[in-house]
Amino acid sequence: MSGPSALSGLRVLDLSRVLAGPYCTQILADHGAEVIKVEPPGGDETRDWGPPFTGEGEGEARTSAYFQNLNRNKRNIVLDLATDEGREVLGTLLRDTDVLVENFKAGTLARWGYPDGELRARFPALVHCRVTGFGTDGPMGGQPGYDAVLQAYGGLMSVNGEAGGDPLRVGVPVVDLVTGILAFSGVLLALHERNASGLGQLVDCTLLDTVVSLLHPHSASYLADGRVARPAGSAHPTIAPYDSFEAADGPLFIGVGNDRQFAAFTRVLEVPSLAGEPRFATNPDRVRHQEALRAELAPRVAGWKRADLTARLVAEGIPASPVHDVSEVLTAPQVRHRGLVVEQDGYRGLGTPVALTRTPGAARSAPRPAGADTRAVLAAAGYDDGWIEGALASGVVREGPPGT
Repeated sequence: MSGPSALSGLRVLDLSRVLAGPYCTQILADHGAEVIKVEPPGGDETRDWGPPFTGEGEGEARTSAYFQNLNRNKRNIVLDLATDEGREVLGTLLRDTDVLVENFKAGTLARWGYPDGELRARFPALVHCRVTGFGTDGPMGGQPGYDAVLQAYGGLMSVNGEAGGDPLRVGVPVVDLVTGILAFSGVLLALHERNASGLGQLVDCTLLDTVVSLLHPHSASYLADGRVARPAGSAHPTIAPYDSFEAADGPLFIGVGNDRQFAAFTRVLEVPSLAGEPRFATNPDRVRHQEALRAELAPRVAGWKRADLTARLVAEGIPASPVHDVSEVLTAPQVRHRGLVVEQDGYRGLGTPVALTRTPGAARSAPRPAGADTRAVLAAAGYDDGWIEGALASGVVREGPPGT
């Protein structure tokens, strides 16, 4: 795809690994930013997070599907930042960088000679996006955190699971993914402010901040009346019926958001009298009597096929959908229509979730092998061939995966 991009001309140095940081920089890259991914000599550990793997043919570097879907549209350099020479190269690259994204352990950049104050002094226009688990200060400052750990610490697991059952981890790394989206948003906010001030600033993103922000409406209920939420399956704590039901051929989710929709729902199920019962007349009534309501509705839903009931409900203005598995989602006509699955030149991945009409984002290139652009990036930064050859020979930089 050719044409203008929203972030053309923006230069991003991606020192992050695993998920939140790479997802942020992939969205930036999808919208035209020039992103240089810097990997350590051992590589981003998610290259080995599989199976499944891609590129397992003769002469190809094996890469996990996990890595493939977080690192497209980026150039790639392998740089040993544990060496003085590697850190000098980092300083050179930062001279022409607009945005730095990293998720090192707290204090790592400072030990390498780049504390926040030094970054601000040397690169005043730099937007520095830092992703950590709990932040760098406070009682838990500097403590490492992973998605599932933050789901546990931040209360998300406590509200997920079947009613009366044990807390469960949400089945996708939602804290990491949303942190990546918030980091993307924070970077754009800082860049917008830089247009006026000429100065960069720190975009401080933590998994803790993200998971606490995801607790709505349970957090709102607790702050209002002290109510502590418990797992409730797919039911909603303040709307009813808003839940999954077992149809004749599988599970179906039905979201009734108001009294008009509930009356229409009862007509479709041929039990219109339920809408007039005092227990179910208004949403607060239905929430207070959810178990009794479900007992009335479930056997009637069970007599329908999912597609038939979904069609009837949608025609009545009631949101509903079969509970799809991943295969059904990624082959769904509307998903394909929205361009949410990308298949080109052997690359398969998800499309960018931020859609712009005049300057749309695009998947332009598959993730690059580790070190594939080391020579080109260093040459563009002003290093001559002799210096590059010496750095390659010493191991400060590499132009291939570990062991090459």
